[in-house]
Amino acid sequence: MTRFVEKISLFDRRSSPMAEAEDIARDGLLVHHHHPLAPAAAADAQSVTLGQLFKHVGDAHSGEGDDGDAAPPPHRVLELDEFSAGAGGGDRLGSRPPTFELAFTNLSYSVKRPGRMSLLRRNRLATDPVAALAPPEEFSRTKTLLNSISGEAREGEIFAVLGASGSGKSTLIDALANRIVRDSLQGSITLNGEKLDGRLLKVISAYVMQDDLLYPMLTVEETLMFSAEFRLPRSLSVSKKKSRVQALIDQLGLRSAANTIIGDEIHRGVSGGERRRVSIGIDIIHDPIILFLDEPTSGLDSTSAFMVVKVLQRIAHSGSIVIMSVHQPSYRILCLLDRLLFLSRGQTVYSGPPEGLHRFFSDFGHPIPDNENPTEFALDLIRELEGTPAGARSLVGFNKSRQDEQPALVPATRSTLSLNDAIGASISRGKLVSGATEGTTSASSVQKYANPFWIEMGVLTKRSFTNTKRMPELFAIRLAAVLLTGFILATIFWRLDNSPKGVQERLGFFAIAMSTMFYTCADALPIFLQERNIFMRETAYNAYRRSSYVLSHAIVGFPPLILLSVAFALTTFFAVGLAGGMQGFVFFVLIILASFWAGSGFVTFLSGVVTHVMLGYTVVVAILAYFLLFSGFFINRDRIHDYWIWFHYLSLVKYPYEAVMQNEFDDRHKCFARGVQMFDNTPLGVLPDAIKLTVLKSMSTSLGVNITSGTCITTGTDILKQQSITQLTKWDCLWVTVAWGFLFRLLFYISLLLGSRNKRR
Repeated sequence: MTRFVEKISLFDRRSSPMAEAEDIARDGLLVHHHHPLAPAAAADAQSVTLGQLFKHVGDAHSGEGDDGDAAPPPHRVLELDEFSAGAGGGDRLGSRPPTFELAFTNLSYSVKRPGRMSLLRRNRLATDPVAALAPPEEFSRTKTLLNSISGEAREGEIFAVLGASGSGKSTLIDALANRIVRDSLQGSITLNGEKLDGRLLKVISAYVMQDDLLYPMLTVEETLMFSAEFRLPRSLSVSKKKSRVQALIDQLGLRSAANTIIGDEIHRGVSGGERRRVSIGIDIIHDPIILFLDEPTSGLDSTSAFMVVKVLQRIAHSGSIVIMSVHQPSYRILCLLDRLLFLSRGQTVYSGPPEGLHRFFSDFGHPIPDNENPTEFALDLIRELEGTPAGARSLVGFNKSRQDEQPALVPATRSTLSLNDAIGASISRGKLVSGATEGTTSASSVQKYANPFWIEMGVLTKRSFTNTKRMPELFAIRLAAVLLTGFILATIFWRLDNSPKGVQERLGFFAIAMSTMFYTCADALPIFLQERNIFMRETAYNAYRRSSYVLSHAIVGFPPLILLSVAFALTTFFAVGLAGGMQGFVFFVLIILASFWAGSGFVTFLSGVVTHVMLGYTVVVAILAYFLLFSGFFINRDRIHDYWIWFHYLSLVKYPYEAVMQNEFDDRHKCFARGVQMFDNTPLGVLPDAIKLTVLKSMSTSLGVNITSGTCITTGTDILKQQSITQLTKWDCLWVTVAWGFLFRLLFYISLLLGSRNKRR
């Protein structure tokens, strides 16, 4: 039997990925896709999948390999043909027809330009005669991003899309990954000859974005483990999921960084290349059938980029279709690619294998010089042609003529399996498709989500708690702000008396305190905005439900609100001298907690609608100012005009304000103005007490009521009536405030449903 050349030493944790990269750079590309098999072996042919190789990792580590030795050798090397033989003599991927073939035909996609383009064209034609030679689409009302792009990607191969910036690479990847609205995209995309359903594509594929969107305070191992909890079916035990994560860490060459945090601008973490490999790892944990990547080598050095593509090659050889965009690959990376598609302004200028580049450009009249990277030469030539008035139309036309001349032959190795049978065969070979459970044998039985919502919610909550608790300074700053605010209010409104002036001062304290609760919730705005891209990436391919995220978000954010509420109440309630005793204090804590709950819900909802932090802060501050204006402090409810009264009832500050007012003043036996105190806050307040007593006697004679200096003039109930706080009890106000918090989180969920489709239009 001809041995499969590539040796998967990466499964041994003692193997160095850097050493492997150096060996490949020194010895050349070791992997060949097609090797003849002995007839006996070919008879029982089956594919070696990434899932099967993961299952063999434990044997490689424990020493219980195919040779049956009890003790492991100093360096365990696992060969694909060795594993296949142990599995029953199955053949390698390259010797059997591919199970999956993704074909796309005549893909076209255009976007509308602003209406000023026609005026721009007239101005340019008037001032620049050379502009008249430019193609008409340069000044069209629509811009074509993809123009009749066709191609085919097959299992076991890396399909690479190349081109200069703005050529349409990312747009094509988005089109194939169903990230463009179907009504806006022309052409067809099929998998094994059948139209690809968007729901099924989410289950069997993964998309790695260009940006590394990861939680900064999680370690590499934790990040991959949480991804495994999301994407792997619950039928797998925790130990098997951990084993899979450990195997993936070895495959990605991340063993030395397994316990290092991802890091961010403040916290030092893994390197750029390691971060990129982690980003790939979280999307291949469930062994997808199709893997899309948007420039996975962008921003990496040559060695890191090569190691990333080498990982992608292994993924392809395990039985997946790998489709990636790449800007300018090195020669070593080019040797790992199987099919190339060069684009120029949304048009195909070359489609075929890497070894066909020399003949193609030689026939075009621009032969590739010896010892020069073919892709660099091709991209330089394309850029040079794009700089001319005619653009790259000559190269596009030459490629089209060559494609037309080639006979449309069906390869002998083309898969004859239907899509349903191919997915069933893939699952039976060990590929752990997201949502696949025991007994899953067809596409129709693959579940949309791998886990029920309560498991998703638990994993999301644990991940968020883990990430948050490693940044205690964020909560400390928030707690310090609340304590400082409480200290300032306590010292300003220290020990208020029960005089009319004390009443006015209490009103001011309540208005400022309740509105401050909502303003301090504004720091919740950037939380989701920072997680937004992570959320969109994970939910785009059904890692978890949006409802699970909303519930988890509320659970994680609630405990800090309790501590903040108690801290503010302890700082202010007794220092100001508020009424009610211990019962009043407990209610004061509850209404502050309800205010925090409603305020954080309101800000969370806005973060789902407004996508920019500074714009979000502006909206929050403005709306909260309107809430305070219509709360009933500055103008009583019965003095607000009918055309604005609706905003009074929508004010979030209204209900906590009225609740604390009733908690303080809802006592008809408590007096806040006696005898001559009724003249306070009036022009008569400056008169001597003797004159005030004389006035009281005159009033008593006129009214027929004995009014003395100790007679109670205004009770707590009278103050509530004066402020028009008579419609709801304090407990009604509490429950309304709590209900606002739930309503805003429901609106947040709706905003996620409507605003996180993650598709171009």
